[in-house]
Amino acid sequence: MIKIFNEDCLITMKEHLQEQSVDVVLTSPPYNNSRTSHSDYCMKTANCRYAEYDDNKTNEEYCDWIVSIFNGYNRILKKDGVILFNISYGSENPSVMFECIAKILEKTDFMLADMICWKKKSALPNNVSKNKLTRIWEPVFVFCRKDEYDTFRSGKEVKSISNKGQPFYTVLYNFIEADNNDGTSDLNKATFSTDFVLQLLQMYVGNDKSAVVYDNFMGTGTTAVACKSLGIDCYGSELSKEQCELTNTRLSQVKRSLF
Repeated sequence: MIKIFNEDCLITMKEHLQEQSVDVVLTSPPYNNSRTSHSDYCMKTANCRYAEYDDNKTNEEYCDWIVSIFNGYNRILKKDGVILFNISYGSENPSVMFECIAKILEKTDFMLADMICWKKKSALPNNVSKNKLTRIWEPVFVFCRKDEYDTFRSGKEVKSISNKGQPFYTVLYNFIEADNNDGTSDLNKATFSTDFVLQLLQMYVGNDKSAVVYDNFMGTGTTAVACKSLGIDCYGSELSKEQCELTNTRLSQVKRSLF
């Protein structure tokens, strides 16, 4: 089952998703690095990434908002559930990512369990900068509850057991090389790719067809498309009605399993 809610994710997590109903949160929030504040001017320029959301909050406002979202995750996430959180820094506001992660660790029940490097197929050009490097990768922060660090879920399988009973598991590296996106969209300039999502799901869902995934910043529906292709349930939240409609169109075109 795939279900998309055209609303604020805080409403979805409070009113429409049951407690402890989700195995994996896989999402990428706005990075809070637009150059201009939300206004009619911003809406008509390339500097404003989202029509329904102000991506130029103060760092404090942004971090408090992210903390409220993680508290929502705590309600809906099953025991030993995991959060795959793709967030990066921007040239205009490079410190906010780190401030945000610190606030999550300080003010929620979650801890940083792992980190994954996503190397993109093409880089964001920073050629106009005389000193900043061109960025070819983004991090995925893996969170679990602080009391579930030794038990949080993964897609690893036991491959062998030593004579002393020591299990050896599937080797999964903390490195992904994947397409940037599934193609350009006028509705959203900051999407990730199905290739990216599938690799993350292989790591943390594996062959578990009963898993439930939630993407609270669904955008154009890439997480849902990947989940449908694997035959697993997915919920999503998205403010933009147009992007929800595009997601439904994309989902209608998914005909077969990719694996």
